[in-house]
Amino acid sequence: MKQAKYVGKVYLVGAGPGDPGLLTVKGKTLLEHADVVVYDALVSPEIIAIINPQAEKVNAGKRRGRHSLPQAQTTELLRIKAEKSAVVVRLKGGDPFVFGRGGEEMADLIKAGVKVEVVPGITSGIAAPAYAGIPVTHRQYNSAVTFVTGHEATEKYRPGVNWQAIAQGSETIVIYMGVHNLPQIIPQLLAGGMTLDTSIALIRWGTRPDQTQLIGTLKTIVGQIAAADFQAPAIAVIGQVVDLRSLLSIGP
Repeated sequence: MKQAKYVGKVYLVGAGPGDPGLLTVKGKTLLEHADVVVYDALVSPEIIAIINPQAEKVNAGKRRGRHSLPQAQTTELLRIKAEKSAVVVRLKGGDPFVFGRGGEEMADLIKAGVKVEVVPGITSGIAAPAYAGIPVTHRQYNSAVTFVTGHEATEKYRPGVNWQAIAQGSETIVIYMGVHNLPQIIPQLLAGGMTLDTSIALIRWGTRPDQTQLIGTLKTIVGQIAAADFQAPAIAVIGQVVDLRSLLSIGP
């Protein structure tokens, strides 16, 4: 009888934004029993520490301008590991399907004949603002929130985000990976009807012990970033809900 090509299964696990207490029970169980874990740069050290000590660990992290492992090689690695390892975990910061390339990886693995399962995680676009005392929705301030990437792939299905349309259609905007592009994004938001005094919060390393915030307006924030040498990774929250921070924040 011919043996199946793949003995294992790949689990796309969302690690959440950083606080290990926000990792799902299912995600934690898989890490504790994994044979191989391929993890991203945004996964916190506390969550890495949960991984089965006998598991093979591979850092496939990507940062601005630095890729530990190209995307195609990451997917190929997962495929190869599934040939001999029963539990292969692809560990991603936040949620695999929210700007995490999980959909791409899952499609490629399924095409190759590998069994795949997704384990959702809490996305930083919700958790980081919450830890900063900013609810992304509040019935007195907004009836819509838009989650959008500020760092687009060059091979995308269309040329770019319509920032003016987003400014016109959503009272709250949460931008992933957009700190370095705010000088280009903000003028388009203003052209879409937002005002210079619109509040904005930048939250770096959200939910972790070293979480930091930078609070300003669309008029001041670019200068504040330069003055504070504020660096990615960070989430940007734009809208009146940011003003609730002074009331709801219990942290620094």
